[in-house]
Amino acid sequence: MTALFGKADAAWFDALRRAHYPPERNQLPAHLTMFHHLAPSLAEELKRRLAEETRRVKAPLARVAGLVSLGQGTAFRIESPGLADIRDRLGDAFAPMLMPQDSAGWRPHVTIQNKVGPAAAKALQHRLEAEFIPRPVAIAGLASWWYRGGPWAPLSRHMFA
Repeated sequence: MTALFGKADAAWFDALRRAHYPPERNQLPAHLTMFHHLAPSLAEELKRRLAEETRRVKAPLARVAGLVSLGQGTAFRIESPGLADIRDRLGDAFAPMLMPQDSAGWRPHVTIQNKVGPAAAKALQHRLEAEFIPRPVAIAGLASWWYRGGPWAPLSRHMFA
């Protein structure tokens, strides 16, 4: 499950991924993962809950707050108390079925580089930090996906009012 960005912000993140992500590994557009794995049996319940979370509600505020080292990559840290509240509610609803990665604390980020050597990752992070200014980012909606071993197949999209 991911948060969807507004068009301008999605294009900005995607341009950074195209510039810095190894091309053979860059199979997905830029995304903000909220849950890594939810059982397929939860698909209809998830759709219902995502519709409830987005219906008649303004999009939560969010901002790009800094950079995160991934060891072999670089990401932007995202802050959004509103998205965190949504994730908490969904996490409570699905708690018994969450995998350990999803039941641990959430560290919202957008990966723009991964699976590179530590020196390359550190160099990009230092370059980006030198010019970094926190900025708002538009959250347009929430989406669920099927993982098919490569690119994700869309399951549902729910746009904020």
